[in-house]
Amino acid sequence: MPPRVLCIAFHRNFILMRKIKVFLFSISFMLVAGFAIAQDAAQLHETARAFMRQGDYANAVLILNRATLLDPKNIEITKDLGLNYYFSKDYTKALDIYKPLLDREEADDQCFQIAGDIYLALDQPKECDKVYKKGLKKFPASGPLYNELGELMWSQKDFAAIKQWEKGIEMDPAFSKNYFNASRYYYFTKDKVWSILYGEIFLNIEPNGTSSQEIKNILLESYKKLFLDADIEKNYPEKNSFVLAFLHTMNKQSLVASAGIDAESLTMIRVRFILDWYNEYGDKFPYRLFDQQRQLLQEGIFDAYDQWIFSAAQNLPAYENWTNTHPNEYNELLRFQRGRVFKVPAGQYYH
Repeated sequence: MPPRVLCIAFHRNFILMRKIKVFLFSISFMLVAGFAIAQDAAQLHETARAFMRQGDYANAVLILNRATLLDPKNIEITKDLGLNYYFSKDYTKALDIYKPLLDREEADDQCFQIAGDIYLALDQPKECDKVYKKGLKKFPASGPLYNELGELMWSQKDFAAIKQWEKGIEMDPAFSKNYFNASRYYYFTKDKVWSILYGEIFLNIEPNGTSSQEIKNILLESYKKLFLDADIEKNYPEKNSFVLAFLHTMNKQSLVASAGIDAESLTMIRVRFILDWYNEYGDKFPYRLFDQQRQLLQEGIFDAYDQWIFSAAQNLPAYENWTNTHPNEYNELLRFQRGRVFKVPAGQYYH
């Protein structure tokens, strides 16, 4: 190859290599810059959440607005920004942020839940209803959305709210609030079986929840009302096979109940119930609540468990005295509750 041609080829290759290096450097710079922006936005987000936990929503909003400018596509940052406006009672701005979120592909069920709450705060229940239902079309297994829709209907004196709470229990059995609302609903009807079962499941999911004492009271009174009839099977309003099995097994203890219902008699009734249930119905109707009760029996802390529920409902000072005189049993129960997450498996829905 002639020297001149060789020189031109070398020069072209040199220019090409420089262009490639410049291109690769630009790509690297863009990646690094993007990473730095994301890092900055993430750090701001964490700082804002710290303010949220302190209840300082004004500072959280200030920081989240900056974080949104740095990373406008980050839906978690945008959600928190709208949520802080909501906590600050600036519902119009909160809605301005959440309304567009509902059309984004990555919107989760929480987006619809919070948007509905914002509409409710703005006294727009019809829009709230639409948002919850739109969310349920996208997330048909969302326990929180069924619960919120049920509470909206209940506030409007629509007693079909129970259908939403029941559907929430069926579709999302690990979510607690549907059990809470369903237990309270059935307490005011003739159906005490589900008031008892749903209430106790709620207590096991949220043993230290703010509503635990209310449910303990409902459980104690529901057992009293359950045993008002000498034959609790005969006139019961619901007749599905699971309920009939429950009533049949519980009815065997009517003689114990006839002496009065309190923490001690209930422990006797419930221990015998569990033993009889697993002799006759345990394989046919697997039920997480009864499994828990049997495990408490096997570990020797069922009495402490019933004291925690019924004695605390019947006479709180007496229960506090019991914990002082039975520290070992009380501490074993606390250890048991702290060491396990109570979760109802899918498929154990019998209503």
